[in-house]
Amino acid sequence: MVVKVIELVGTSHHNWTEAVDNAVLEASKTVDDIMGVEVTNFTANVGKGHIAEYKADVKIAFQVHH
Repeated sequence: MVVKVIELVGTSHHNWTEAVDNAVLEASKTVDDIMGVEVTNFTANVGKGHIAEYKADVKIAFQVHH
C-alpha cells in the first residue's frame, strides 16, 4: 500500500474542532479513502478583542490507487 499526505488549513468561526472537521470534509469531496488526519498547529485571527476565526493546520493521509 502507498499512502499520500496533503496539508490543508481548515477554518471555523466556532472552534478548532470544527476547523479540523471542515478541512477533512473539503478534502473528502475530491480525495477518496482518507485514512487519517494529523493536526499540526492551531492558530486564530482576532478581531475586537475576541477570536474571530479559528484555524487548524492538518495533514490528511489517504491511500493511493494504481
